[in-house]
Amino acid sequence: MISISHKAKQFLIVVTKLLIVGGAFYFIYNQLANNDKLDWEKFIVLFKKNQSITGISFILLLSVLNRFFEILKWKNLVSYLHQISLAEASKQVLGALTAGLFTPNGIGEYAGKAMFFEKAKAKKIVFLNLICNGIQMILSIVFGTIGLWVLGYGLWVMGILISFIGFWLLAFGLKKFTIKGYSIEKLIAKINEIPKSIHQKNIVLAFCRYFVFSHQYYFLFLAFDVNLPYFTMMATIASVYFLASSLPTFQFLDFAVKGSVAVYFFGILGVNEWIVVFISTLMWFLNVVLPVIIGSYYVMNYKILPATESIPEPKQSPT
Repeated sequence: MISISHKAKQFLIVVTKLLIVGGAFYFIYNQLANNDKLDWEKFIVLFKKNQSITGISFILLLSVLNRFFEILKWKNLVSYLHQISLAEASKQVLGALTAGLFTPNGIGEYAGKAMFFEKAKAKKIVFLNLICNGIQMILSIVFGTIGLWVLGYGLWVMGILISFIGFWLLAFGLKKFTIKGYSIEKLIAKINEIPKSIHQKNIVLAFCRYFVFSHQYYFLFLAFDVNLPYFTMMATIASVYFLASSLPTFQFLDFAVKGSVAVYFFGILGVNEWIVVFISTLMWFLNVVLPVIIGSYYVMNYKILPATESIPEPKQSPT
């Protein structure tokens, strides 16, 4: 087995940090500077017309709340293993977001969070992150399906419901089927090991986060003088997030995927394409780029956990 010296290991860590942070900033700059669909002149004219310190502060507050609820979700889930501070949860969430920026569907985020824990706990951290992201995806599916129904896409809704029922029937029939020691039955058992109070809090926080970012999208449309009925707007936003989240993509291309889906749906409602593209880009900038800039600090200051550092065993569920 090849052993790596301490100096070589430190060098590799520094290079990895620089690649992650440098790559993140390169992709961000490239998308903002070379996107020919962004009409900056129209944006500046509209911004000068509707600029408001209160409005800008409110939109920024929603971005803070969006990521804050995600941090609270993670802090809540990790409490199953041991308590961490809000500052530590922030470091793990934002650092992992940066690490997962240019990985498919943010897969790197799973490894990013695991890095903050000892190797023995890596599988449990990945599992908790799966639950953290899973509940957000479930809410997107539920509200997205309702949104499609409100917009009159009955056949789409029927197809989603049939697929959903088919999935659960298949899962129930194969719940004892094992692949490399893993099965749906064991997965359910692992989920049930986590106290109900943690699951309940996770659902509430996930709903709060969904409510915040969907309404941030809504208020940005109002800022761009798009005046559509509230329920039509929210149904369209829910549909866009659901369908865009179902497509495989990278975090740094998230706005492009959501933007293309949004252009289709809002185009039917008569909204100008450049407005839809700009709002999708702003949502990406406010909710991905700004947190990644902060997360880059945590990545650059990341230190490997000492091998002797341990984490308490999981709490036992109350009987």
